[in-house]
Amino acid sequence: MRARAILAASVLALSCVLLAARGAPPTRSASPDLLYTATSYYDLLAWIHGGDRFPIDASIMRYGGQTAAALVPSFAASADPEISFSGDRVLFAGKQSAQDRWQIWEIVLESGAMRQLTSCADGCIRPLYLPEDRFVYAERVDGQFALQVAPLAGGKSSRLTFAPGNHVATNILRDGRILFEASYPTSDSNSAELYTVYSDGSGVESYRCDHAQSRHSGRQLSSGDVLFATAHGLGRFTSGLAQQIAVSAPSGEYAGDIAEQGSGDWLMARRRNSQAKFRLESWGPGTHDPKVLIAEDSLNLIQPVLVQPRGVPNRHPSALHDWDYANLLCLNSYTSKYKFADQSVATVRVYTHNADGSERLLGTAPVETDGSFYIRTPADQPLKIELLDPSGKSLKKEAGWFWLRRGEQRVCVGCHAGPETAPENRTPAVLKRSTLPADLTHPAAHEGKGGR
Repeated sequence: MRARAILAASVLALSCVLLAARGAPPTRSASPDLLYTATSYYDLLAWIHGGDRFPIDASIMRYGGQTAAALVPSFAASADPEISFSGDRVLFAGKQSAQDRWQIWEIVLESGAMRQLTSCADGCIRPLYLPEDRFVYAERVDGQFALQVAPLAGGKSSRLTFAPGNHVATNILRDGRILFEASYPTSDSNSAELYTVYSDGSGVESYRCDHAQSRHSGRQLSSGDVLFATAHGLGRFTSGLAQQIAVSAPSGEYAGDIAEQGSGDWLMARRRNSQAKFRLESWGPGTHDPKVLIAEDSLNLIQPVLVQPRGVPNRHPSALHDWDYANLLCLNSYTSKYKFADQSVATVRVYTHNADGSERLLGTAPVETDGSFYIRTPADQPLKIELLDPSGKSLKKEAGWFWLRRGEQRVCVGCHAGPETAPENRTPAVLKRSTLPADLTHPAAHEGKGGR
């Protein structure tokens, strides 16, 4: 009863502050039409362990330059606003009552008409619009968030992520891939990393392989660069560079989810230190002091979203098949950020992940003298690769997990190959020997086997 009373009091306190804000002038009078989330307490990385980022309260606000008003005042909580490509509808995570689980809703801005899109047993968050009237969101299943895709019109959802840990989408890239965040290197890590995956769950990969520090809340800019938050400020990925580069932004802590204005200025949630509240600021890269847009002494203001039409990402036609396996062709395992001596890689060992968290060996397969190998693995399961030398000694083993979808046919340039790497124009030796992959779908038949 005490916890319930505290929660009710917190929700009431937030409602009073928000109602007062409707008639209060903003910190700055000139601003774009935007949405943002207001909350008294924000646990930024709670999703890493399947937790609630808004354990007390949250409310999406709409701000048009004069006053701020709650987007869905009848809801006990709302967060994660996402504007449609046409700019007239909003996806969001919401709870009608404090006892509800988070669900995904859509609201029409002009009429206020709403509809519930999900009925997740343990809650779902962070929705994003996809082309062809679909959306992606994170559903909590057995205490962990997994990405799901579903049609806006209703119907069966499809799971996209199959590795241990939590996966939450942050942006849809212009090329059609979903940018998402997950813990790295293990599911119990406190560090976040950014990954991409296509909307059918295929082609999953780390956006960069430097794994320098925790990075999260990535958004793509008009330049094509990806901007994200780190423990030390802001960073960005730019085309052709294999490592992140720092952004010379004002010092402080960033909540991520930065919105880019037509002028090139960034709308961002920043606070001076961990004792302060996040406030919304406008800042032009290369300038000095950010301009405070909206600030509240008792509320964190985060997740700014511009209310305007935006470009539709590329559509990604799926090439998957309804098989219970997938094929992986590696062109050259020597193509890596790690240095392997010539002729040192002899076999590849593949693992999967048991329900109890332990690794299970699927089997081994030969690696050709040019570094190529071709394997068949179970589909929709966690996978991890290890390279071995001729004596069976481990040369390198993946720290994290990936997966292959049902019927996926994937070709990799190499192991840990950066975006600047292109494949050699030659036929890999493994395909000259045979066009049939080494079958690792039946572990008992392959344990202990391998070699050239």
